[in-house]
Amino acid sequence: MQYRTMCLIGITSLLGSIWYGESASANRDARVFQLDEVIELALTSNPTLAAAQGTLEQAQGQRVAAGAYLNPSISGSAGRGAIRDPSTGVTITERTITVEQPLEWPGKRAARQRAAEAGLASAYAGLEEARLTVVAEVKVAFYQLLLAQQDADLAKQNLRTVEEVADVVQAKVSTGEAARFEGIKATVEVQKARKEVDRSENALVVAQARLDVLTGKGLGPGFTIRGEFASVRPGLDRQALIARAVERHPVIRRHQKLVEQAASQVVQERASRIPTVSVQGQYHREAGDESLTAGLSVPIPIWYRRQGEIGVALGAQRRAEAERLRVQNELEQTVTQHAQEVQTAQGQIRVFEEGLLKQAKEALDIAQFSFRHGTASLLEVLDAQRVYRQTLLEYAQARADLSIALARLDRAIGELP
Repeated sequence: MQYRTMCLIGITSLLGSIWYGESASANRDARVFQLDEVIELALTSNPTLAAAQGTLEQAQGQRVAAGAYLNPSISGSAGRGAIRDPSTGVTITERTITVEQPLEWPGKRAARQRAAEAGLASAYAGLEEARLTVVAEVKVAFYQLLLAQQDADLAKQNLRTVEEVADVVQAKVSTGEAARFEGIKATVEVQKARKEVDRSENALVVAQARLDVLTGKGLGPGFTIRGEFASVRPGLDRQALIARAVERHPVIRRHQKLVEQAASQVVQERASRIPTVSVQGQYHREAGDESLTAGLSVPIPIWYRRQGEIGVALGAQRRAEAERLRVQNELEQTVTQHAQEVQTAQGQIRVFEEGLLKQAKEALDIAQFSFRHGTASLLEVLDAQRVYRQTLLEYAQARADLSIALARLDRAIGELP
């Protein structure tokens, strides 16, 4: 009777702390982060956002350059000169000064400015797109780490209970009250439990490193997280989500602005066929002569009229339009995929909550009851305990899958309504 009582106490201690138990090896001095804190840290330290910000600064510089006027040029020359006449003997410093100002065709400058404005708008959309991506990646990594923490806690709790039971079994085997086979089986169960602990701890380290990298190493060593999985979101209409994504997603706006930029570059290249006129003014002083002249310099496009540059710009425009269509189609496919993942995860959660969790708990209760009345062995109780723990872990996995699918759907839509 003492043997059975001690085993039941060990099993009950596992079930009583299955969700809220703390790991005995946890570092109490480690910082604890919640999801909002991790997201805020990532938005300030993630290199992806820094790269997007650099692209935005480049676009701002290009807009400044597009609005600049062409600079004038000044040239001059000077030297000693004399009249070849012995009767005069005039000797002076001869000099020539020329000022030239190019006059750009207004249509060409306006097209260049429109292209730069479209590029800047595309960069702003790219920054917003990068922010959505970072937030989604942080959420996914956070939920994966949350699942890894729960998995590690369950594995350690299971190991403690199995070790306690194994100690009792070995004691009974040594006194002859239990068969040697039960001792061997208990030892195997301990080895399996330790293997699960090693696996869960390795997964936990990997998940921590992944989340730390997303924050630019801002979480520090030995950190932990605290939070809950996302809740079920009923009533998500797939067609409405697709329409919302196509209408407002920054990736669509970014590619639309790239199309506008390419179209403006086509206009700019066509306007460049009109020559850039240069106004010239010249002052000339030499021995016996002084003059002040003005003139125009006009390139004549006879042999070449920028057919190559126009063709390149037209090809870039067509490529941008095709890329926009491709991105839109992929976005619709992504929304469909993640919306279906959300529905699947929600269905799995309902199965667990409406049946599997209860059935696994009832199976364990029956095994415990039968063990108390001598109709079930300790190994049968351990098997029922293992099934119940696995069911709890799979339930946590389903909740993590739902949270991850919602995070990815949020990124695909541009923010869930």
